[in-house]
Formats: sequence, C-alpha cells, structure tokens
Amino acid sequence: MALQPAAGARDLNPREVEGNRWLCDQLAEVYRGWGYAEVAPPLVERLQTLEAGGGIAEQELMRLASDDPLGLRPEMTASIARAACTRMAARPRPLRLWSSGPVFRSTVSDTGQNRLEEQLQSGVELVGADASQALVADAELLRLLLACLRQLGISAAHQPTLLIGHHAVLAALLDQVPTEQRLSTRQALINYDPLSLAALELPAHQRQGLQQLMRLRGEPEAVLYQLEQLLGPKPLLEQLAGTLSTVSAVASRQGVRLQLDPSFQPHFDLYDGLVLKLVCQGPVAPVEIASGGRYDALVARFGGVAGGMGFSFQVEAIRELLGTDATAPERPPITLVSYAAPELLGKALDQLEQLHGQGQRAELLQQSCASEAEATALAGERGCCSCHWIAS
Repeated sequence: MALQPAAGARDLNPREVEGNRWLCDQLAEVYRGWGYAEVAPPLVERLQTLEAGGGIAEQELMRLASDDPLGLRPEMTASIARAACTRMAARPRPLRLWSSGPVFRSTVSDTGQNRLEEQLQSGVELVGADASQALVADAELLRLLLACLRQLGISAAHQPTLLIGHHAVLAALLDQVPTEQRLSTRQALINYDPLSLAALELPAHQRQGLQQLMRLRGEPEAVLYQLEQLLGPKPLLEQLAGTLSTVSAVASRQGVRLQLDPSFQPHFDLYDGLVLKLVCQGPVAPVEIASGGRYDALVARFGGVAGGMGFSFQVEAIRELLGTDATAPERPPITLVSYAAPELLGKALDQLEQLHGQGQRAELLQQSCASEAEATALAGERGCCSCHWIAS
C-alpha cells in the first residue's frame, strides 16, 4: 500500500487547514462587503470548457477516465463564465460572483514525468459589464484587490508589486511587426527571451526597438509616456491611464508598488484586456499571490453579450508568505472530559454534550483514569486548558 500522497498532492496538518480557512474567510468578508455572491463551480468539467477556447493548453489539463471528455478544473474563471452565460443568463448585469476551492493542473517534473499540481484558490468575477463600463469595472476590481490586501495584513514590509499589462497595448505594438513574425515576437516578449528575439528575421532598427520594449517596465506614468511616443496618442492609453489613476493613491498609501509592463501576459492565455499579477517578496524569492484580467472574448464564446473581469488569490502561497502564526489564530481552549472507571462512560458523554450545549469545546478521553491528577496531566499533554474528571 502506498504511504505517500500522489506527486503534487499534499497532506495538510490541522494548523495548515486552519490557516487556509482563515485566509478564505478573511477574503470572503471583503468580497461580501463589496456585493459579491458566492458560487461553487464544479470540480469536473468538459474539456471543451476547461480549454477556454484555446486559452489553456490541453497538456495542462488533468483528464479523467470517462466516456465523456472530462477533466479537473485548472482554474475557475471559465466555469463561472459558462454558468453566468447559461444558468444565470436572466439575472441582472453585472454579476458579482466569488468562489474558493482547489484547482488542478498537469505539469512536467524535472525527470520528464507528468505530475499533478493542486492549489487552493479564492477569487472574484465581475461578469456582464459592457465595453462602455470597462474602465469602471477594471477600476473596481483593482480597488477590491487592494482592499483584500489590507484585510490580509499584506503591507509595505512584504514589498508587494502590482504588475499591470494590457493585451490591446501589446497587440498594437506587435502590429508594427510583419505578420509572419508576430507570434514568435509575442512569445519572445512575454517570456522575456532576448535570445529568441535576437534570432528573428527583422530589420536591425525594428529588432532594436523590440529589445527596448522588452525592457520597458516600471512606474506607470513614465511607461505610458514611452508608449505614446511609440504608438502616438490613443484612446486605449488614455483609458489605461484613467484606470491606473483610480488606484495609484490607495496603492501608495498601502505600500503597493504599481508597475506597468506592456509585454506582461499571465500564464493562461484567457485575457484580452487589462491583465494583472501581484508579487510579494518571500523569504527566499518573489512569490506570486494573485493574478487575473479581463476576458471579454471568453464570455462571448459562451454566448454572453458583455465582458468579464476577475482575479484569484493563491491561498497557500499567502499562508506561506505570512506564516502560520498570522494565518491560523490560536486554537480555542478545549476541556478534556475524563472518568474514573469504565462504567462512568455514559456520564462522561452526558457531561461532554452538556459542555457543548453551553458553547464550550470539549473532547473525551478514550480511557478511564485512576486519579484526577493523572487526568489533569493528560489534559496538559494534549494541550487542553482544563480537565473535567468524573469520579462517581
């Protein structure tokens, strides 16, 4: 019999479970305060839904042995967008929805073997805001993200950086590249691969400009100025500047650094508008704790007439960043109920339930004790705050 969990899966101890639950509860409190309602997308979906119209590569999906082409969800946006456009189609727009739960991805190990990667996510989706409301929706989600950081206690000490890009800005920059080279150029830019970029068959001046673009990231106002020099005045840049202006002051007060990166794109290719990633400095290396973006085309694939925007937190990455003491409050005090002889078990169980009825936490000792002193010592070993000993 196997004694270890499957590669990529984990056994969580009680403190880790409590930490994850505490973080999800903290986030849920913020979501509800902003008017978001909880939904529960299925763990299992049809592969066609999970692939999100080609936004998620087939090799990253965990397939199930079934007559139907089914798999485990690698994220929750596609499932929620599907439900929003079908079962919730008659509800007033926009829909404000949140969810939390595990997601599963297929990865390749260092030895070339496929392995499961399980993560716990919590996130929100704002579905149904039309194009004229895109700026408002994007601004709301960014401010909601900052509100979540305040609730979690993520501050300047964690060196948070909110990385922002925009699919349409990158597309406009790539329009200057010959059609046959755009895909390769895009891959080189978003993967920050200068060697691949240098190998492209492009005029020297164009390659040089793309190499400068690859390094173009930083303070939003300065980057927007450089983008205007490259693209000329565009409504898209004005809209992006307007969105950033709604969050810059709040981010600054919280110690969150805003970084605009025209070549940034998230891991999954779901998005066609604003994209974001939140990174903090961990004990050893930077840690990604949230990501998301606008996915109007995904909503359209499910028959929706307006777009969507959302983000999700990597709950366990946050727990590891903040530490167990910060994310798992001390266990409430527990009373140990013990008894002197086997025939007193019924009375001990009665006492146990009486304490429960009074709102106290209590647990039963599984064997009788010869003395109250022995029972009290056992209570201390088990971390109980007190001992209720039944002698007769």
